[in-house]
Amino acid sequence: MEKILNYIAGNLVEPSHSAYLDNYEPGRGKVYSWVPDSDEHDVEMAFSAAKKAFSAWKNMPLEQRCAILQRLADKIGENKAALALAEAKDNGKPVSLALQVDIPRAESNMRFFATAALHWSSESHIMENEAINYTHRKPIGVVGCISPWNLPLYLFTWKIAPALAAGNCVIAKPSELTPMTAFLLSKLAIEAGLPAGVLNILHGLGPKVGDAIVKHPGIKAISFTGGTATGAYIASTVAPMFKKVSLELGGKNANLIFADADFNEMLSHTLRSSFANQGQICLCGSRILVESSIYDQFKEAFVAKVAAMQLGDPLVESTKMGALVSEAHMNKVLGYIELAKSEGGRVLCGGHRVQMEGELANGYYVAPTVIEGLGPHCRTNMEEIFGPVVTLQKFDNEEEAIELANTGSYGLSATIWTSQLQRAHRVASELHTGIVWVNCWLLRDLRTPFGGVKSSGVGREGGWEAMRFFTEPQNVCIKL
Repeated sequence: MEKILNYIAGNLVEPSHSAYLDNYEPGRGKVYSWVPDSDEHDVEMAFSAAKKAFSAWKNMPLEQRCAILQRLADKIGENKAALALAEAKDNGKPVSLALQVDIPRAESNMRFFATAALHWSSESHIMENEAINYTHRKPIGVVGCISPWNLPLYLFTWKIAPALAAGNCVIAKPSELTPMTAFLLSKLAIEAGLPAGVLNILHGLGPKVGDAIVKHPGIKAISFTGGTATGAYIASTVAPMFKKVSLELGGKNANLIFADADFNEMLSHTLRSSFANQGQICLCGSRILVESSIYDQFKEAFVAKVAAMQLGDPLVESTKMGALVSEAHMNKVLGYIELAKSEGGRVLCGGHRVQMEGELANGYYVAPTVIEGLGPHCRTNMEEIFGPVVTLQKFDNEEEAIELANTGSYGLSATIWTSQLQRAHRVASELHTGIVWVNCWLLRDLRTPFGGVKSSGVGREGGWEAMRFFTEPQNVCIKL
């Protein structure tokens, strides 16, 4: 059985105390590798390596630094098949999804920020006949990047790429539930010639190695994607230390469907936005709001398509829907379905664990589930389930649709389906979310800021916002 290793100072090494955790394959419900159970000693070793490497990395000619990151992007592309298979095995998502989305986007993340750093510009301000000011943005130093399990390599590179491109050294922690692609990335970083200590990857539990990263006095910034409760803890921990912090947290996203929408296109995209990656994407539309005049038509068509969805082996390319990430998470999702029933919800399809056959018999599979009849303020409609469960609600007009969409503490994203351009602008401007898609979903331009409002987080990632986060401005005033 394979042992995953930490990546410190350019080497693959065992955790300091030689302790390991079991790594389960969700599709089969069995242990298939071991993950380092790292702690503060490993963080200290990684910090020493990063601190030692920082001066040379930040002072390296920009073209040379970016060329190294481009080589790492090349390596990701060259190893797409192996990375996708590892992600499917680790995460339970269909390998086809990893091949089409996760790995290509990981490569794009690395390539985008490598080239973006070449086009960084400074601001200057002239005080007439007196002085000129210019603002220089400098790398912070050693930064911490903590990524989640649902998009293991995609969101991992989403954080480390801008940090590295801006000239920082990174201590990164992937989720202990999905460590394999980060481990493979360690090997690719060595092949790409990334200087020792510039990137360090530590595996292990959040309360041990993650907490040690957050609390380390020498780590100057924390970029975290994960649950809202953990984000609140991180914010309260780093505030007295005056660290920069970016938190991309949960979502309970509304999908607003107006009667004038292109019905067939909307139906196809809504199926995808509801159940992609088994609903384990923070941007999934888990609350579907439908205009009353087409509610019955939509419900009949949508439920028929959902009921026809087939679950399968994540490692087979024809599979469109795989397993949930862990047994504990599966039980959480099933618990919310029971909660919905107790709150008066009617399960229109799904609502149960799917018992697979053969070597998949112990896997963590839940049937895609559609529920109606719940009030907007019930727990099922307020709390993030993060699984293949959506609720249906109807509305009579724009005002009611907006009110329903804005209900709750989350504000990550929303989707609007309408053929009226003025309505699209009008409704989008009233939604309390960081992202609004109109007649599309998960269409991302890496130049644009990404993030949520309310309990969905603080700060923005993506584009220049990410580069700014991983730098600190210094103003220089020169007297004329």
